[in-house]
This record gives sequence, structure tokens and C-alpha cells, in this order.
Amino acid sequence: MATRTQILIPVVIAAAIIGVVGIMSIPSDSKLESVEFPRGTIKIDDIPLEVQIADTEPRRVRGLMFQDQLPYNQGMIFVFDKAGIYSLWMLNMQFPLDMIWFDKDGNIIHIEKNIPPCKTALETMTCQSITPDGESLYILEVTSGFVDKFHITKDSKLNIISI
Repeated sequence: MATRTQILIPVVIAAAIIGVVGIMSIPSDSKLESVEFPRGTIKIDDIPLEVQIADTEPRRVRGLMFQDQLPYNQGMIFVFDKAGIYSLWMLNMQFPLDMIWFDKDGNIIHIEKNIPPCKTALETMTCQSITPDGESLYILEVTSGFVDKFHITKDSKLNIISI
């Protein structure tokens, strides 16, 4: 009869091998540690924001993962090449967010408030994806409470200063 150690050692070795192979199979341009974000400035109505710009696939995949909560004058803007229906989720986030989807003209098409993060293994498995009703070209992520604090509504407008 096999002892507990005789069973556990091969299981631990197999898990380590699978983990290493999984990490090695991630495309190099999508590895999280290699992602850097350019910065820009936008306004929503008359509210200026310094934003991190997620305008490539690796940057969009990384998003605000693992970052600390942002002050209300900062956010992340996701910029896409063409208008479409784009979903976001809260994988590996550390704080709740408000998300705002904009069309090509800077009009708001969808707002989601106070979306909770998915940090634990169980939360990650059940983490929901948020999808707007219409096509967008930009998505803004800001700290939860931003929309209410600054009275952002469907009538608010995005003005890009520099991105």
C-alpha cells in the first residue's frame, strides 16, 4: 500500500509541470509583467481625468488588474480600432469600478456602477462579464462612486484631450 508521501510527491511534481507549461504557453506580448500603459487626458463633461490608455490587445487584457484603487481624477480608457460590442470583466481586480461605454462621437451608450472585483478562486470562476446594449469605441473604467459623485448620466459627453 502506498504511503501519503508516495502519492503526494508525484501529484505536486505534475502540478508544477502543468503550471510551468501553462505560463510558457502564454504569448509573449500578453504576459502581464511586460505591459506598460501610455498616459493621456480626457474630460467627461467638465471633469478632467488622467487616464492610462489600453489601446492594444495586451494592454486591454491586463487592464487595471492588480493595481490599487485610483483617485477620482484617474482612470483607464480602453480604445478599440473600430466600434463594436465589447465586454469587460473584473478578473484579478482589487477594488470595485464604475464602467462607462462611449460611441465614436463620445456619447455614453452604457453605464455600469459599483461592479465588484473577482479576487478569490471561487469569485474568478463565477466572475461575470459586463456587456453593453450597443456598439462602443471607448470604455472608461474609474473607481466606484465616480458616476454618482460627478453626476454622470447618459447625457454626459466624452472629450478626448490627448490619447
